[in-house]
This record gives sequence, C-alpha cells and structure tokens, in this order.
Amino acid sequence: MTKTVPYLLVGSVESYSGKSTTILGLIHQLQQKGLNVAYGKPLGTFLRETESGILDEDGEFVAQMLRLSPPQICPMILPLDPFTIQKRLSGVDQTDYTQQLSRYLLQDWGDLVVIEGASNLAEGVLFDLSLLQMANQLDGRILLVCRLPPTLSVAWLVMAQHHLGDRLLGVLINDVPQEQLSDAEQIVRPYLEQTGIPVLGILPRNNLLRSVSVAELVEQLHAQVLCCSERLDLMVESLKIGAMNVNAALKYFRQAQNMAVVTGGDRADIQLAAMETSTQCLILTGQLPLDPQVLSRAQELEVPILSVDLDTLTTVEIIDRTFGQVRLHEPVKVECIQAMMHQRFDCDRLLSLLSPSNAIGISPIN
Repeated sequence: MTKTVPYLLVGSVESYSGKSTTILGLIHQLQQKGLNVAYGKPLGTFLRETESGILDEDGEFVAQMLRLSPPQICPMILPLDPFTIQKRLSGVDQTDYTQQLSRYLLQDWGDLVVIEGASNLAEGVLFDLSLLQMANQLDGRILLVCRLPPTLSVAWLVMAQHHLGDRLLGVLINDVPQEQLSDAEQIVRPYLEQTGIPVLGILPRNNLLRSVSVAELVEQLHAQVLCCSERLDLMVESLKIGAMNVNAALKYFRQAQNMAVVTGGDRADIQLAAMETSTQCLILTGQLPLDPQVLSRAQELEVPILSVDLDTLTTVEIIDRTFGQVRLHEPVKVECIQAMMHQRFDCDRLLSLLSPSNAIGISPIN
C-alpha cells in the first residue's frame, strides 16, 4: 500500500508574489535536511510547446535547478490559457480534473510533496483546481507567499485565513522594502501571530532578485539590438532616464548600480556619460542613426545598445512593468534566494506545523 505523504501547497494572493522563488529556496533547505522531496505544478501558466508536449517553463526551471529526477516530478494536469478557459466556459471541456489530481495520491513520491498553486485564490476554480480545492483534494496544507507592502498585506492575509481555514499552515512575506522591515517584524508579525497566522519568514527586497536581463528587455520592448548582442545576459537592477545636461547626468547616473539608461537617440553626450558609470545597457528612442563614437565605446566596454520605436514614457512604463513581473530564470538568482531563505525562513517550524506527529520521519531540529 502506498504510504501517506504530506502535501504542502505554495500559493499567493496575487500574481508575481514569488511562489517559484520560495519553492526553490524551500526545497533546497529540505533537501539539505535529507528529505526526498517531490515537486509539481498542476496548473501550467507559462507555457512552451515542445516535441514531447506542452511544458510549463517555470516548473521546468524549478525541477532543473533542484536536480529533481523524473520520479520526483508530479505531472502537469492542465495548461491554463485563454483557449482552455474558453472550452470550459462553452461546455466543450467537462473533464473531472479532481480525478486527475487524485492520481497524485496513488504515487509514492518520497517524504514530502511541494505543489505550486495558482497565482491567486480564485485562479483554477473553473476547473476545480483552485488553491483551496487542490488542498482539500490532496489533504494538504498551504503556505501563502505575499509581496504586498507589509501593512497592506495584513488585511489580505486575514481574508485568506477566513477563506482557507485550517488548510492555511503559515505565510511568507516577501520583497519587503528596507525602510518597511522594522514595521514588518515589530508590528505585522506579532499581529498575524496573535490572529493565528504563523509567519514563517520575512524576506527583504533584493535588487538582484528584482533584476531583469537585457534579453528580457529586448523581448518586452520589441527592441533592435545595435551592438553587443552576445551580452544580453547582463542583469539590470534599476532604470534611469537621461534627459538633462551631461554634468547633472553623471551625478544622477552614479547614484545607481547595474542600470538601464533610456535616452534619445540624438543624445550622444548622455550616452557616452552613461557608459562611464554602472550601465548594463542603453535604450535609445527616436530610431536615429547611432553615433560612431558611441558605437565604438559601447563595443569597447561591451555595453549593449537597444533601439526602440517607442516614446520615452511608453518605454519607461514597459520597463517598470517588467521589473514588477520578474520571473526567476537565472542561476545566480537561485543561489541568492536559497541563501536568503536559509537565513530568514523557519524551515523547522514549517516541518513541525506540517507534521506535528513527526510523520515525515526526521527530527524537527537537524
């Protein structure tokens, strides 16, 4: 008979809260404690077609980074996209997805199964695969990841507690700005604990984790790469706009690290000044010919230059939105989150809450 394995579902109250990031850090900690952990993402949301079928890119990346073998990977049940939603709404798709999910229970996954849930509490409900519905089907507990400002997150988490009930195991508050860390620790954490919501970790904002690659900016902006296409793996942590005189620009640029600079294609002076500071790429508006001196200096310093057919305001809006929707697809970020989770996430308390009788089979303190 297949042994009963605890299921931990990691969910969030809003998109891009850091579920995959959390899972990469959490499973790494559990592996270090000697646990055989399986992972699955039943709802595929970042889809890619391959010869073998449709894959979820985030799920595939998590499995690769954690070196999970095929027996440790739960299969995706449903690729969630507009087409599948339309089929469900029109009555074409009447599949019982809870039956497919219940097949997880027939497998011996090891010591613990970590399931990545939907982007919010409602997503997947049309298919009976919302966070709560999956937790009920798998008899699992839920870890919620929240990246709202700490004081604002309180109301959302209390509301989630009313919705999830005893299924809610605890919360992780993610991406807290440095100036709000004190309030998060001294005000928000005690309040949530008194309300019956265990706070298993509070992670400060980290510029590296919020960074995006130049390649991602190229994709989002539909930009033309004018030089240094081999350096699109550079990571951008901040954005600056070059629209002032050179002296003011230099002072302005020196305040930031690993930045992208948006400026007009006719501002060779700003472009040259930016490359003397911590600039990862130049983004030029106006689609004007590139100054040969700028091109030569960029090639010498290996600074990619992008050209966009957009005005400055639209360009900045797209980049800001990209920063707000960062996905974790770089190994350097994985190392960073694993170190942060080790320092700031209470894995032993999670195991104790998940299996009070120690059914997982290890000492709570390793």
